[in-house]
Amino acid sequence: MNCLIVDDNKMACIAMKQLASQVEDLTVVGECSTAMEAYNLVHSQPVDILFLDIEMPEMTGLELTRHLGNKRPIIVFTTSRKEYAVDAFELNVADYIVKPVTALRFLQAVEKVREIYSSNRVDFSVGEKEFVFIRDNGILKRLLIDDIFFLEAMGDYVKIFTKQTFHAIHTTLRKVEEKLPPNKFLRVHRSFIVALNKIEKIEEGVIVINNKTVPVADAYRSILNKQLNIL
Repeated sequence: MNCLIVDDNKMACIAMKQLASQVEDLTVVGECSTAMEAYNLVHSQPVDILFLDIEMPEMTGLELTRHLGNKRPIIVFTTSRKEYAVDAFELNVADYIVKPVTALRFLQAVEKVREIYSSNRVDFSVGEKEFVFIRDNGILKRLLIDDIFFLEAMGDYVKIFTKQTFHAIHTTLRKVEEKLPPNKFLRVHRSFIVALNKIEKIEEGVIVINNKTVPVADAYRSILNKQLNIL
């Protein structure tokens, strides 16, 4: 995995580079002291991960994340400030590390990144029958539509949850929604689509599916009620 370190603090960059160099599947392809440098580098060469500071001159790490668009790598924020955490996770980043970055905390973040990276180059297409094709590392795998419990949008990715695992695909929730059977799946939130026949219960605006909770937005509540077979 190619990683880019972005921090206007030179010592912080050196520390992050030392940590990254000790992980076999990480390759540091560059170091940037400004968000604009990082923006240009991401658009000029393959970058899988950004270890990104937030408070930097001219453009913050949060602003950079919002402007990367389709070229956005997996992002781990590294910052000395805790108060940006809510804003950061609303951007669906992989992790948020408060400095100083310890070796253990760094490895925990890398594990989260590795999980996303291992499945983020996946194609999604619906066949004529009731299944989808998942392309993972060049191998086509068939996934039955009836095995899908719900889908969650996370930044540039969509996570498809089955009973025991999930698959992450590099696309938008809207594109996936267009390919799913509308009589079996329903969007209940801007970030969630659920399989109607997998809903176990609904309580206080929350759907329970496979022991996991999915929020129901007010805008979708009436549509959901119409779709359910309520006695």
